[in-house]
Amino acid sequence: MWRAYTDMKEAGWKDGDKYFHARGNYDAAQRGPGGVWAAEKISDARESFQEFFGRGHEDTMADQEANRHGRSGKDPNYYRPPGLPAKY
Repeated sequence: MWRAYTDMKEAGWKDGDKYFHARGNYDAAQRGPGGVWAAEKISDARESFQEFFGRGHEDTMADQEANRHGRSGKDPNYYRPPGLPAKY
């Protein structure tokens, strides 16, 4: 998850947030049940924190959908924004 976060910050790509959420959760889930558990706890805590400090409920729900998508093992590229460099 940390790698997806640092890649997101490095890329600074408009509308790339959901892709990096899905990718981070996907990568964690590939480590097994413990990875899925950790990704869920980290994602839930992060989204609760961000919503509490003023991010909109709709954005939080969209982020959580991307998180669940990745954790379930589905392809994170579903959320990949057009033109995002192949490096990511």
